[in-house]
Parts: sequence; C-alpha cells; structure tokens
Amino acid sequence: MQTRVESAPLSPSAIPFSSDPSPPGESTEYAVLGGISFAHMLNDMIQSLILAIYPILKHDFQLNFAQIGLITLTYQLTASLLQPLVGMVTDRRPMPYSLPVGMGFTLCGLLLLATAPNFPVLLVAAALVGTGSSVFHPESSRVARMASGGQHGLAQSLFQVGGNTGSSLGPLLAAWIIVPHGRGSVAWFSLAALLAIVVLLQVGRWYSHHHITRGKSAARHLAVVTLSRNQIIGALAILGLLIFSKYFYLASLSSYYTFYLIHKFGVSVQSAQVHLFVFLFAVAAGSLIGGPVGDRIGRKWVIWVSILGVAPFTLLLPHANLLWTGVLTVIIGLVLASAFSAILVYAQELIPGRVGMISGLFFGFAFGMGGIGAAVLGGLADTHGIEFVYRLCAYLPLMGLITVFLPDIEKRAHA
Repeated sequence: MQTRVESAPLSPSAIPFSSDPSPPGESTEYAVLGGISFAHMLNDMIQSLILAIYPILKHDFQLNFAQIGLITLTYQLTASLLQPLVGMVTDRRPMPYSLPVGMGFTLCGLLLLATAPNFPVLLVAAALVGTGSSVFHPESSRVARMASGGQHGLAQSLFQVGGNTGSSLGPLLAAWIIVPHGRGSVAWFSLAALLAIVVLLQVGRWYSHHHITRGKSAARHLAVVTLSRNQIIGALAILGLLIFSKYFYLASLSSYYTFYLIHKFGVSVQSAQVHLFVFLFAVAAGSLIGGPVGDRIGRKWVIWVSILGVAPFTLLLPHANLLWTGVLTVIIGLVLASAFSAILVYAQELIPGRVGMISGLFFGFAFGMGGIGAAVLGGLADTHGIEFVYRLCAYLPLMGLITVFLPDIEKRAHA
C-alpha cells in the first residue's frame, strides 16, 4: 500500500490542545525550550546520582551485582510503566502544572535515598524517583514540541541535551561531593530539585496560556500519515527493537562502566566516576546532533548511522587498553545518543495527534529496557564476570540493520 501524507481538516474538539506541530508561521520559543531543557538537566542530574553512587551503595549495604541491577530495574520500571498512561491521559486533558508535581516525587525520592537505612527502603527511594520521571518526561516532551515552531527535531534535541547533560554531571558531582562526604550529602541536591520546581512552575504557566489557542490552530493544519494499521504496527515494532538495542547497550555502560574500569584497569572509584562523566557528557553532546540533522536530511538516515554505525567501536571496546577505552566510549556516546531524538520525532509523525502517548511510550520503553538491561547484565556479571558483559553487548548495535524496513514517510511527505 502506498504511503502518503496529506493535510486533513479537523474540528478543534478533535484535539483538545496543542499536541502536534506548531501552526505554520509561529516562531520557535527558545526561552521555553531553554527552561524545559534546564529543568530536564536538573531532573536527570538528580536521577543519575543513583547510578553514580552505586559503588558507595554496594559498600554500605554489602550488595551484589544482581541487587545493584534490581535498584535500576525498580527505578526504570516505575518510570516506564507509568509514562504511557500519563501521556494518554494528558493527550485528552491538559495538566500544565503536573511538571512541578512530578519533580516533587523526585525530591522525596532523593531525600529518602540519602537517609535509607536498608536495601528495601533504597528500592522505595528508587521507585519515587522513577515516578517523578514518569510524570515529567511525557509532558515536558510535549512542551518542547509546542515551543518548536515547526523545528521538531531541534526542539527534541535541545530537550534531550538538557537531560543528558544532567546525567553526565551526576557522576562528577558524586565524585566531588558524595564520595568525600558520604551518602548523607545526597540530601544537598534537594536544592536542585527545588530550583527545578520553580522553573517548571513558570513553564507550566506558559503551557497553560498557550495550549488552547495553539491546539485549535494545530488541529486545522495537522498532517495525517495514511499508513495501513499493519505498516504502523510494523514500524513501531522496528523502532522498539532499535530502542532495545540502544538502551541495553547503554545500560552496560551507565550501570557497570565504573565497575568495569575498576576491575580491568585497577583505577580508583573517583577516577572511574570521572570516566563515566566523560562518557555521559559525550552522550549529551551526541543527543544535540540527531534532531537538527534529522530535520535536514531525514530521520531515517540518522537512525541508520547512529545505531548501526556505532557497531565497529563497540566490537573493539572489550579489547582496548585504558586510553583507547576512554576514546572509544566517547565515540560510542556521541554516535549512539543521536538516535533517540530522531526515533521519537519519527514516531510522533507516524501517529499524529498522540504526542503524549508516543512520548510516554518511547521514554517509558527506553527506561524499561535500561532497567531490564541493568538487571539482566548484573546477573550475567555475577555469573560470568563483568568483562563478559561487554563482549556480549558489543553485538547489539548490529540490530540497526532492520532500519531498512522503516517506511520512508518523510520522503513521501515532501514528494
């Protein structure tokens, strides 16, 4: 069946608020994008502290790798299971001030993490942080699209770079603050959560003022992708497999990179956390590339290069010395991170008018794959050793070959 994209008139009631492209002629709201990206940075910086202090938690509570993976699984599953539900609800009913509420959950989880007396309470803290993430990501992704002025890839990349920058700062701040002063110093990061709440209150005010008028205008210009049901399901399945390969591999680095460096090269905890920061900073930089490049050359090309193109470097990594391990992880972070913005915007254009549901589904699935990956790889590390994990995961990016089966919706849209 031929794929085509056409403009379909819709009544304002069909879309209760702006959940799809900004109406033609509207400018990009860089102040709003900056605010939501900054809040994303603070949110993900707080969340990355969980990963960054794993060596401390392992020592304090005498945890094995499987228990470390269970912490990540608890956090990721809480986030992943709730995100699509939040997106579906907010597609139908706007909740502009849900963003600061979500950050409130993160704040509670952070304080509990600093004071947890045992492993079960650590899991509750991780669950609260995951709940905050599940509320934050779908709605903030919608705000980024509303403020994009039509540059959807750029807006998602700016939003993503905030989160990835925050993720990269977590290990560095952990090395500077938490390692010297102990787990209780995690509580100081509650100030960052409070700052994020203040910023998100302002974003929520803008969102509240703009969603009705933009929704009516967007409804009149909504692009409809006329694919068959099977084509849409098939494309979503392919995107899901690509997310699986990307986030399973990233779980091996974000959760266990410090342990890998300590085990294989004998580096200190602080040195390993600095290496983790460098990798996560490369991820942040890479996330800024995929969206605007996808706006120019097409998102399918970005997905091709970012997933499959990283395979030679992942295959080399288990055999590299410390210097080349650092170099290769930077390249891997830069290239692999460019995929998510392109995948997300491609999916949003595949099913117009369901930005919240798609954002929640893909953020949630990404978090879920990261959590399951952390748990599975933790078990493998306990059984076969941490180096085995990196030799096995090296083959995951080869799944990028299935990108060839994605429909060329952008090509047809511009035909």
